[in-house]
Amino acid sequence: MDSGRRVVVTGMGAVSPMAPTAPGTWDGMKAGRIAIRKIQSYDSTKHKVHIAAEVDDFGLDKYMSPKDARRLDRYAQFALVSAGEALADAGIEFETDGEKRRVKGLDAERIGVIIGTGVGGMREFEEQTYRLMEKGPGRVSPLLIPKLMPNAAAGNVAIFWGLKGLSYSASTACASGAHSIGLGADAIRSGQANIVLAGGCEAPITRVGVAGFENLGALSSNNDPLRASRPFDKDRDGFVIAEGAAVLVLEEYEHAKARGANIRAEFLGYGFTSDAYHITAPDETGDGPARAIRLSMQAAGVSADEIDYINAHGTSTLYNDKIETLSIKKALGEERAHKVPVSSIKSMIGHSLGAAGAIEAVVCCYALQEGVLPPTMNYVTPDPDCDLDYVPNEAREADVKVVLSTSLGFGGHNACLAFRRI
Repeated sequence: MDSGRRVVVTGMGAVSPMAPTAPGTWDGMKAGRIAIRKIQSYDSTKHKVHIAAEVDDFGLDKYMSPKDARRLDRYAQFALVSAGEALADAGIEFETDGEKRRVKGLDAERIGVIIGTGVGGMREFEEQTYRLMEKGPGRVSPLLIPKLMPNAAAGNVAIFWGLKGLSYSASTACASGAHSIGLGADAIRSGQANIVLAGGCEAPITRVGVAGFENLGALSSNNDPLRASRPFDKDRDGFVIAEGAAVLVLEEYEHAKARGANIRAEFLGYGFTSDAYHITAPDETGDGPARAIRLSMQAAGVSADEIDYINAHGTSTLYNDKIETLSIKKALGEERAHKVPVSSIKSMIGHSLGAAGAIEAVVCCYALQEGVLPPTMNYVTPDPDCDLDYVPNEAREADVKVVLSTSLGFGGHNACLAFRRI
């Protein structure tokens, strides 16, 4: 879509296992800190997996009372806090009219919200299911549906800040956050909005959620929290489940300039494809992710030689990392692929499913601004099938102008986002 309307990032917010803010998350990653630990939110004794990347206190009380907070599932709470940080970072101000908030100096009807999630309100669904079984249907909360529905995050963010533009949720498993950012940019380029809050959120660390993934064989069986997530390493054996959220304020370039916004990066374009192969397994040819990467470069108007860094999906599963490596080689060409640094922040904060692509987009913007590449921690034993430069174990200074971020989801959903330093 080439309308001449450029899209830039003017604000960022994040709630992650590393920290409850975007700057704190980035600082932890530059230091190579691993934010995985023994599960705190429930007794995991009967489970095979006892570790996860959980979020500590994330400042929800800054926005609402405990009573009001109970009306939102944890995943939507993360989104609300991330959105608040992103709006403040973008310099967008609000005034109150009674209990309502109203944006100052901007047209609320031209500000949209697109926040994705892979599984939605899993915690509320689990709690109410137990209540149903123990106490009967009459005791199930009337807030069950408003709390579990996948669009609750986007809806609550729009309601809380009185944002009256387009509002919806992308739900494409682990590609949800990336898809939401691409769709947000489309809304701006097509003239439907001047600003879009775009991102992803997830809170899947529940007894049922973890049991489902562990019985699927997707989670690492290594219960050492500092060693379990090891993307691209030969001894990887599954991902570490995580929670969190991130929101970007996407804005039309001239609109951002006119209000004197601090522009952090330019969003150049995306590539979205489908494997059309299997509901959980990736296509072993790597063609789907490779096409997504090529489409993102085409949309961005850049060549393989201009790609300075790729923030990989890099889940630490046997097949994902192998197939993703293959897809990068197919998209960039073998020779160029070996020259481009590739890293996975999931080595430090685990895999937050529908939030992952949004958190990784925030990291890409910081990498462009500061000229620092986050490391892939726990990269110890090389794998012949994963033979690229994975920025092992230590952050690296680099002159980066164009970066890509890949997200691959169950269902065969592939996404690649392209950003440029500005």
